[in-house]
Amino acid sequence: MKLSQLFLGLMAGAMLLSTTVARADALDDIQKHGVLRVAVPQDFPPFGSVTADLKPQGLDIDVATLIARKMGVKVELVPVTSANRIPYLQTKKVDLVISSMGKNAEREKVIDFSAAYAPFFNGVFGAGDQKVSGPADLAGKTIGVTRGSVEDLELTKIAPPAATIKRYEDNNGTISAFLSNQVQLVATGNVVAAAIIAKNPPKKPETKFLIKDSPCVIGLNKDEKKLQDKVNAILAEIKKDGELNALSVKWLGLPLPATL
Repeated sequence: MKLSQLFLGLMAGAMLLSTTVARADALDDIQKHGVLRVAVPQDFPPFGSVTADLKPQGLDIDVATLIARKMGVKVELVPVTSANRIPYLQTKKVDLVISSMGKNAEREKVIDFSAAYAPFFNGVFGAGDQKVSGPADLAGKTIGVTRGSVEDLELTKIAPPAATIKRYEDNNGTISAFLSNQVQLVATGNVVAAAIIAKNPPKKPETKFLIKDSPCVIGLNKDEKKLQDKVNAILAEIKKDGELNALSVKWLGLPLPATL
């Protein structure tokens, strides 16, 4: 065999070995090392934030910890921003992204997703005595909304002429309007509704109907079917036994929607 042929053969073998290593199964690696590395938010309560002593807290932190426990491994929380969470996943700095992330066509080109684990939606909220189940029921009602928000744009499209829409400059204004009974209902996101509930008002807002739904899903790298199946099996288990619902009530102040 010529030296050049031998060299080419060795190079081909090295490339094959490199490809094999690069494609090592993520779930096997997690179980082998006993650690699940999870990208989590640090500045988006109630999904993820830090306490005064810099301890991470939030729904996403609890979900990451619970999934690791169900896998029988330790959790390593890796704080990320919206901008770097997918690059961290693609460069194998983390195994999963649990960071209040929704599914969209652009993201689906580069990563895969689990089933939904948390509600993230815009909707109309009001106290239990407000009998509202759809846009038509807003007739004769006063609804508060943050000016220029997605909810404002969508509410303007669907509200009947007899509805009164009051617009506020920011979410704090919308929250204050509801708490002070200036409006009967608010059109906002479930995270803002959770902030209202955290203030413990006499009449807590309940979800009346959805305007736009974009539930949170867990991100993982493409072609990691075993890991995806494992995560989905755990999510199905904790939905069924009520553990995930308890976390939703704890952090969002609302139970999981029946459609999740």
